[in-house]
Amino acid sequence: MKVLVTGGCGFLGSHVCAYYRKLGWDVISYDSMTKYELARTGFNINLARKHNWNLLSDLGVDLQEKDIQNFDDLIDSTKNCDFIVHAAAQPAMTVSSEDPRLDFSTNVLGTFNVLEAARLTGAPIVSCSSIHVYGTGVNDTLTEQATRYTRTPASLDESHPTMTGTLTPLHASKKSGEEYALAYIDTYGVKAGIFRLTGLYGENQFGGEDHGWVAHFTISAMKGEPITLFGNGKQVRDIIYANDVCEAIHAFYNNQRPGIYNIGAGEENSISLLECIDYLKELTGREVHYSFGGERLGDLKYFICDTSKAEKELGFKPSVAPKEGIKRLLTWVENNRDMFFA
Repeated sequence: MKVLVTGGCGFLGSHVCAYYRKLGWDVISYDSMTKYELARTGFNINLARKHNWNLLSDLGVDLQEKDIQNFDDLIDSTKNCDFIVHAAAQPAMTVSSEDPRLDFSTNVLGTFNVLEAARLTGAPIVSCSSIHVYGTGVNDTLTEQATRYTRTPASLDESHPTMTGTLTPLHASKKSGEEYALAYIDTYGVKAGIFRLTGLYGENQFGGEDHGWVAHFTISAMKGEPITLFGNGKQVRDIIYANDVCEAIHAFYNNQRPGIYNIGAGEENSISLLECIDYLKELTGREVHYSFGGERLGDLKYFICDTSKAEKELGFKPSVAPKEGIKRLLTWVENNRDMFFA
């Protein structure tokens, strides 16, 4: 069996590649190896960018430095593939506002190209979207508690209205990718799973202020650097460990029931920014310094996935609790300290 993973040297993509190599599959990592996500992190960019490449090389992954915006390269690489996992993306709200053309070309044109490759090859596909497509309208129905926002009901399912409230180019590009995927399901019979992902975290994640907040907090705690909380710190996500997402992806391959799925970890695995900092204090045994900044345009204050559809249709249920997952992430960060200092 052979799988092609777009964004294979990124955070989630690297976990997907490793997961399928452990299953004995042939794996292609298809990644442009761009460095723009690392530009403002203060990390050793060259070491950080090559980390996942070297990791996958050691696992025997076929590493291809190519861009999903180049359709000829993409269709050539997807020949004879049994499965496609589309994890390549421009994921940051801030970057989408600063460079909407980059956001569009990566998230809309890139997703279109990958769907075309799936149509022409006949391979099933998981296309990674985001819970940001629900928009900021969720922010209007919250109750403020001591360390977190709450909502009744706590979790939201796939029928909840999308594109509400204040929107950014990231909202538009992610929703556009979903609409194309739905059109390819209906028009061409492409077996596509559209995964609305929330709160991803785990090893191999080079989080910064723009994206990947759990890793950003963990790396900052290790470095002893202060964290800026944009807003009041009570924002909530059900955070999901990367390998749990791999399990969800493989569950889709095994069942191939097309459609949209919330892929999160549910209310029992939800955590606020302030609660994450408390976890890190407990795990590291030292103070974690933070301050408050202004709210950012388009930020979603709250989202907890109702994952009952994924459980019913795919048989997927997450297994890693936040405290355990963050502990694993912290161990990885401490074992790779050199990458996090310029």
